[in-house]
Amino acid sequence: TIFANLNKNLTINKNMDTVQAQSRHPKGLWVLFSTEMWERFNFYGMRAILSLFMVNALMLGESNASIIYGGFLALCYLTPLLGGFIADKYLGNRYCIMLGGTLMAIGQLLLFYSAISFSTSLESSKAIFWLGLLVIIFGNGFFKPNISSMVGSLYPASQKTKLDSAFTIFYMGINIGALLSQYFVPLIADVKVNGVQDPYVFKWGYLMAAIAMLLGTFIFFFLKDKYVVTPEGKAIGDLPSKNKADESLEDEETQTANFSGQSIGITSVLFVIMFFVFRYFLVGEFGFGAMEMGQLVKGIIYPFIYSAGISLAFLIMSSAENKVEKQRIWVIYIISFFIIFFWAAFEQAGSSLTFIASNQTDRHFLFGWEMPASMVQIFNGIFVVLLAVPFSIIWDKLREKGKEPISPLKQAFGLALIALSYFIIAHNVKDLGNDGLLAIKWLVLLYFIQTCGELCLSPIGLSLVGKLAPKRFASLLYGVFFISNAAGYALAGTLGAILPATGDKFQKAKEIGVNLQDVLDKKVTLTAEQTAFFVKEQLPTAYKTFAGFTIHNLFEFFMVFVILCGIAAVILASISPILKKMMHGIK
Repeated sequence: TIFANLNKNLTINKNMDTVQAQSRHPKGLWVLFSTEMWERFNFYGMRAILSLFMVNALMLGESNASIIYGGFLALCYLTPLLGGFIADKYLGNRYCIMLGGTLMAIGQLLLFYSAISFSTSLESSKAIFWLGLLVIIFGNGFFKPNISSMVGSLYPASQKTKLDSAFTIFYMGINIGALLSQYFVPLIADVKVNGVQDPYVFKWGYLMAAIAMLLGTFIFFFLKDKYVVTPEGKAIGDLPSKNKADESLEDEETQTANFSGQSIGITSVLFVIMFFVFRYFLVGEFGFGAMEMGQLVKGIIYPFIYSAGISLAFLIMSSAENKVEKQRIWVIYIISFFIIFFWAAFEQAGSSLTFIASNQTDRHFLFGWEMPASMVQIFNGIFVVLLAVPFSIIWDKLREKGKEPISPLKQAFGLALIALSYFIIAHNVKDLGNDGLLAIKWLVLLYFIQTCGELCLSPIGLSLVGKLAPKRFASLLYGVFFISNAAGYALAGTLGAILPATGDKFQKAKEIGVNLQDVLDKKVTLTAEQTAFFVKEQLPTAYKTFAGFTIHNLFEFFMVFVILCGIAAVILASISPILKKMMHGIK
């Protein structure tokens, strides 16, 4: 009896250990968490000062800076299509992550050199700046889809229900990196002397970003073989040929993506047609002539991004093997379309909201300290770190009770929240006039509400792709998901460029005795000397327009986002029951 009871207790303890092991997240998640954290420090540190650097050092102007900023971010989320494809077909996730990290570090060092040389040779500094951005774009393309894909691969089929929780934790790593960078980089790289931006300190921000990226790459290189493995100890994200021969793969689904020559040909033709359609819509012409960088981005990069998203839908659908698979892929595309509007609104943080924080916000914070304008973005990172785990727990608790909303409905909540954030800020700038300052507390509230929306949308979207995507082109479909970010950022650049004149512009015009409001209302005509001053100081002479509507003030500017995101939220919530059926049991 004694031995029987002892054996029974040992069996119970063994079973409990097994259950606990299954309930814990694998250690590989924390390796990917750390790698992504330092990569995001690199990216968000650079992002925090990018627009200010373009305006104050490279003298590109706010409208051009917004368009270039949007185009840069858009390409950073378009190249994951290329990186995902190369990983799935040739290099595997691991090698692409190390390649991407190395390229991004090199790109940051190029920006560092650009920030050193602009005072002696502005044109060569710009050339180095464009090259640095290009290298970062391709580095990000190799890095981003592959690390997200590896998170999904850590969990066997029996644990796929934990993906929402896993991606929320992973998302917290992203935002810890963002939080650290948005505090330390602005402290040394966004400095005003007597109220005037010091353009000579931006270089230190780019150097910090380069060091962070190298650190993240080294962490992954040294720990991947020990921890980023399956429960059986086999490498995750190795070369595709090795993965194909791996007998531990869980089902009989085809592991290699095959696209016919006919499908690729039709996709290419569709891409070219859509490119010129979007080009005409955005810049009003089909041909190519001499263009400044802002127009180049708007007339070439933006159409490229929009047409790539549409044409690739055909290519991927042509490889679907059955109706269920095809409908699940359609869900990914439908969701991706709606979140374009979320990112178009959310990514004002690095352009228009930074300019507003710099030019028409009272940034005095605790104990009278004036926060740097680029640091205001830090509140998003703070709130994500504080709220990521509570949101993860909320989803787990609702799932246990059978009340968890399906992923599309969660994302509709995210769109509704970002519309709410802009509705609140719109009414707080309504009566500012040309001289009033927005209290920083309203920007803090905006970032709090937007963070709640972000946690309903972004990690849930990543998780949904992991659940719905066929294994043979999982990384490619992560790239497709990121193309919605790209399209959103492109739209963000277009919308950021319609930012109306802020208070600092009116003060500048007063220096030469000109009422900027009269200029905008066409009540006065500028002299040649005044026109030269307006060009030098980058002052507007006309109101901006969007979709046929004239934007007169900040209230109307913010209401654009309220309308776009509000309508998107209502439509997505309405079609969620249809999407639920198309997901065929995936929750």
